[in-house]
Amino acid sequence: MSANQAVFSIATMARVLGVSTAGYYAWRSRLPSARATADGELLKQVRTIHAVSRGTYGAPRVHAELRAEGRAVGKKRIARLMRTAGIVGVSRRRGIVTTQRDRDARPAPDLVDRNFIADRPNQLWVADITYIPTAAGFLYLAVVLDAFSRRVVGWAMETHLRTELVLAALEMAIGQRKPSDVIHHSDQGSQYTALAFGGRCREAGVRPSWGLSVTPTTTPCARASSPHWNASCWHAAGSPRRPRPEWRSSATSRDGTIRLAAIPASAIYPRLPMRCRCSRKPKQPK
Repeated sequence: MSANQAVFSIATMARVLGVSTAGYYAWRSRLPSARATADGELLKQVRTIHAVSRGTYGAPRVHAELRAEGRAVGKKRIARLMRTAGIVGVSRRRGIVTTQRDRDARPAPDLVDRNFIADRPNQLWVADITYIPTAAGFLYLAVVLDAFSRRVVGWAMETHLRTELVLAALEMAIGQRKPSDVIHHSDQGSQYTALAFGGRCREAGVRPSWGLSVTPTTTPCARASSPHWNASCWHAAGSPRRPRPEWRSSATSRDGTIRLAAIPASAIYPRLPMRCRCSRKPKQPK
């Protein structure tokens, strides 16, 4: 009624809404209730805590800060005040789906059986797809890694998730290593189960192998290299990142392969200082 009193008379709006004119004027002259006054004071504290956190705290953390200060207040009340005032915190980015299983595709045999230990170069390759957040959007990175030296032998980066992405990474690996009877292990993503990818594997003498898509240990070696690639490629794409120490890099790996000249030295850590969890022997009970 207060917002529309310049267009309609108070008496007309009161008659249409079924309220009394005297009740409206009594409401206007009434002082704020004790609850509204307490909410106003609490909202000031919420704004202060939110500003000190640089706009990152949401209702759970604001509630924790107030509890630490000795203020007994409910979490739902804080969430209601923040929602009414338009105060929001920073949440995690929604996860990006890189591979989706094609249930109509005929699965290839699992030639690895979670044993990612290789005795020589070009015996076992593991592949995976990851994403890199940049200021211009997401970039998708396909990696082919030699399980013997933990060295990236092929990679490709695009703005899409089509089969051409993994084909380009496979072509680089084949061109650099020229393998014979190598096992290419990946998950059951639709990019790896495509007919074009399978045909290129047959032409090059590569034996495709698919792990179970429901297990997190399908391609652990390839996924272990993703953080190093993400950090370097994100920085190369122009997105800000926190300072971190640079990895030391050598000119050769265990199999004596020279580093690719087309890739920056900071973009590859040739040998990760770790072993796959799936290859470790279980601890013997004491």
